[in-house]
Amino acid sequence: MSETLQTTDVAASDADLLAQTAIAVREAGSALRERFGEVVRYQTREELMRALAANDDTALDILRPRLTRLRPDAGWVEDELDGGALPPGEWWVVDPAEGNVNHLHALPEWAVTATLVRENQPVLTAVHLPLTGETYTALTGAGAHLDGRPLHVSQTADLGLSIVATSQARPDEDEKVVRRVGSSITAMLSDALVVRAAVPATLHLLNVAAGRIDAFWQFAGARADLLPGALLVTEAGGRISDAEGRPWTPQSQSFLAAAPGVHAEAVSTLSR
Repeated sequence: MSETLQTTDVAASDADLLAQTAIAVREAGSALRERFGEVVRYQTREELMRALAANDDTALDILRPRLTRLRPDAGWVEDELDGGALPPGEWWVVDPAEGNVNHLHALPEWAVTATLVRENQPVLTAVHLPLTGETYTALTGAGAHLDGRPLHVSQTADLGLSIVATSQARPDEDEKVVRRVGSSITAMLSDALVVRAAVPATLHLLNVAAGRIDAFWQFAGARADLLPGALLVTEAGGRISDAEGRPWTPQSQSFLAAAPGVHAEAVSTLSR
């Protein structure tokens, strides 16, 4: 009996924590929305990096104190571009301006994300799209939701009828990864109905979770890119793996999230 009560208490605590996390990302998103609208001009990489950092700092000034109060003992991932496994314990994996370059160019595809990782497993995530006001949330074992409405991946069972998506390699990515991205897009252009290629990854994964697109893949990638969407997709009934169909971890060199009906076909296409 005591074990059951303890499990229930933990679940309730995580649900409350998710609600507070959602409030935090919405507040950070509001601050970024006030900075949005005009194209930010830059002439050098240094100017670009300063502009990106200004957006990050605006959101982090809100997110860091609020999330730290919620989980004082949790670690904090300082660099949203980092990959690989985390040390034991709880960690906040945050992307304060996911799609930051889009924000600077007055493009609408950007978000604020916060994910709590416990022993290298995402436990809860909140993703806020400030321009639409939408907030996507997921809690392990409790499903994925858009503003409280349950999300479900698509029922498509034919890759030839599917909309699929990927994001590009980073500007400083290894040439082999860049070439692999290009060859995978070529393969999907032959096998899928429509192929979308854009950043950021998280917004594609929201669409997989919501059943709007049927599969998303990426090579390499950072934890902050993939962990929020990985939890949303799995809680919405989708499948995640690496591009070869093996179990995905933050150390994996590729990532695939898909509706169950097209997952195997997507693996076959990406493995060519």
